Amino acid sequence: MKTFVLVHGGGHGGWCYRRLTPFLRAAGHEVYAPTLTGLAERKHLLRPEIDLDFHITDIVSLLEYEDLTNVVLVGHSYGGMVITGVADRAGARIGHMVYLDAAHPKNGESLADVSPQMMSMALEEMRVVDGVELVLFPDSKAIPYLGVTDPADFAWMKSKITPQPWKTFTQKLRIKDEAAVRALPRTNINCTVALASSSPESRARQLDGDRNFEIDTGHDLMITEPKAVAGMLLETAAT
Repeated sequence: MKTFVLVHGGGHGGWCYRRLTPFLRAAGHEVYAPTLTGLAERKHLLRPEIDLDFHITDIVSLLEYEDLTNVVLVGHSYGGMVITGVADRAGARIGHMVYLDAAHPKNGESLADVSPQMMSMALEEMRVVDGVELVLFPDSKAIPYLGVTDPADFAWMKSKITPQPWKTFTQKLRIKDEAAVRALPRTNINCTVALASSSPESRARQLDGDRNFEIDTGHDLMITEPKAVAGMLLETAAT
């Protein structure tokens, strides 16, 4: 049995893995799909100080208080920023890293550095609510880029999107031991469209894993192809 910890991307919550987790649990694995502070069912905790470090601490605390070890740590999209920070702070608890069509940051980079085009689009629609700079509202023009095309799925997803603190996208990731983070086994699961549109440097990062998968679907692949993605995660866990 393995323990999976599934970290969501910007504007999402643990809800986005709802269709994927049953496949992992049916195979006998333990699964956690936490929601980062200030989002989804934890949106009432939104406050100005929430940044990338805050979200990294969310996951490190989960690992510590649930006493989780040999974890398969999965990050989708912005979640790639989070899991990379977690690997630096709690690497001894992690058995394998999985980047699920995710950001692949290096030390000193923010998501705005890693994905400038999408972040520029998000910034154009920033709103300040109760002193917090927020992006990725449900009506944002960026939401269709998540690649959920089925009308019913899109309506379900859109109904659950919550705005993301802009600070989480602009704070630079600080890694104390980048070599140790890089030494952890890693798998990349990439969407075809992301690979096709990536710069040479970004593509190299997307294909730097010990194992690399490709799937022809939208960015929110845990919603559009949950069974296929679960199969890739189970194959990864088996090795």
